[in-house]
Amino acid sequence: MTTASNLNGGQVIVDYLIREKVPHVFGLCGHGNIGFIDALHERADEIKTISVHHESVGGFMADVYYRVSGRPTATFTSCGPGSTNMPICLANAFFDSVPFLAVTGNVPTSQFNRGAFQETYRHYQADFPSTVRAYCKRVFQPTRGEMVPLAVRQAWKTMVTGRPGPVVLDVPFDIFKETTGSETPRPEEWNANISCRCGADPDGVVKAMDMLMTAERPVILVGQGIKYGGASADLVRFAEQMHIPVAYSGSGHGAIDGDHPLALGLVARNGHYQANHAARQADVLLALGVRFDDRTSSSWIPGYSFTIPPTRLIHVDIDPDEIARNYPVALGLMADVRTFLRQLLNELDLRKSRSQSPPSRRAWLGAIKGYRKEWDEFIAPGYAADTTPIHPQRAAHEIDKALPEDAILVSDIGVHHNWLNEFCKPKRPDSLIGSMGFGPMGFGVAGVLGAKLAAPHRPCVSVCGDGAFFMHASVLGTAVEYNIPIVWVVWNNYAYASIRGLQRGYLGGRELATEFRHPETGQPYSPDFAALARSAGVEGVGVDRAVDLGDAIRTGIAAGRPYLIDADISGDINPGGAGVWELPGLGQNQPAFGGRYQPPAGA
Repeated sequence: MTTASNLNGGQVIVDYLIREKVPHVFGLCGHGNIGFIDALHERADEIKTISVHHESVGGFMADVYYRVSGRPTATFTSCGPGSTNMPICLANAFFDSVPFLAVTGNVPTSQFNRGAFQETYRHYQADFPSTVRAYCKRVFQPTRGEMVPLAVRQAWKTMVTGRPGPVVLDVPFDIFKETTGSETPRPEEWNANISCRCGADPDGVVKAMDMLMTAERPVILVGQGIKYGGASADLVRFAEQMHIPVAYSGSGHGAIDGDHPLALGLVARNGHYQANHAARQADVLLALGVRFDDRTSSSWIPGYSFTIPPTRLIHVDIDPDEIARNYPVALGLMADVRTFLRQLLNELDLRKSRSQSPPSRRAWLGAIKGYRKEWDEFIAPGYAADTTPIHPQRAAHEIDKALPEDAILVSDIGVHHNWLNEFCKPKRPDSLIGSMGFGPMGFGVAGVLGAKLAAPHRPCVSVCGDGAFFMHASVLGTAVEYNIPIVWVVWNNYAYASIRGLQRGYLGGRELATEFRHPETGQPYSPDFAALARSAGVEGVGVDRAVDLGDAIRTGIAAGRPYLIDADISGDINPGGAGVWELPGLGQNQPAFGGRYQPPAGA
């Protein structure tokens, strides 16, 4: 039995993870990390190791584990190709502000710059850190055992403070077994006592409230900062007291219950009419934890998602680099969004005590009710479509109806993600999880496993395209080996359909490398995913009618074991909305409903 004074590098890392209450680590073995795995073996009763069949699966699991639980976990990979399979997951987490600790093995320090097996050495010795520098907050590479305790505690602090994000701890082979000569750092003396819940400048809070109190057409726009910041309850309370409608970006889905009377819906290129039309007419827009990316902002073309100016923008974010990146601000405030909302609520209470109550906004909310009615009438036929293959709007609706209120839906990347964003109404901040920054295929295929480990008593369902699932079908084995009872709905449209849609819309229908067809018959081709699932020990069924899709999901959830549904869904219909998207040099599409808003002269 080792003592605190002679723990080796691997033991210190594992001990620190246990002290941080990390319940699982996800990864894949290799010769470069067997020392770390040995340290995990010693503590197997305190921290569970989940072995995956591809490194990116472990990264996506760690990513979604945090999105559900709010607690970071760790991954482990070996030197060379093992760790080089991780950058896609690191980038996804980095651009969506999700922390996890990637422990990557490297060659022994005695072999640095000798071109040892799997060493990256052509430009600098043991240079894996250069391959991920653009995709994480920081890389730490201890080269002596005594450096490990400092590196691990600094890595964890970097990961969880400020704007969260992944951090890499790159450990040479011998350092996992080299004595550190010191005790494991105690989180309660370092990271546990750091708060990054900074408030906004008090004068800025007063100015923001002045702008909102006098606004005639205010709108609140929320992104993932509200969800990860635990600010949903404060958001709803403030919106209700101020009578301000709330729209959300694709990353802000679920920050407010989709059925709440003040919930406008999605602002985006495929956004809801009432959301886009309200946001682009707003005289004051309060943006909380939002990046204003091209999809949310209709490629920044005025009059579709936003019209800034004349709309006066109040932009609040924990990361000042995001403020005024894409739009000029009337007021920019660096702050934690939950703290800021509580500052606003306190300011509102002070004003109420001085008999200054917020306006009723009756005319503004009445106009929005009319926009909502127009949109609901426009989309109504899609809910009733009864076709084979299944109409994608109907599919999204049936999925939404079939899920219990506490379910977690993890979407992969593809055209299905647009349909789900547009036609699902999540009840909770973690009801619909998707990747909106980097957008790697496989995120939802693998991430749903992390969701279930984070919330074992909640139903967890992945909706993923046939292209993405075929890339990461190894998840079937992991689900069986660790008895992780999740449901995959393979949105099977026999194509990389979102890109095929771009070829049809922007390139005159010149399609290449986007459809899957049988070489002999020319008919649409995909594997029989249900049979593939059954071959791995997972229950698999196929459906091609909308009325059967919801029942299949309910059956899969009730099964209590891994379950796959191969759903035949039309890929010839793309979701339309009230916004647009531009591919520079190729033009822009047209909104499916409504037109471009022109602000009145002099506005």
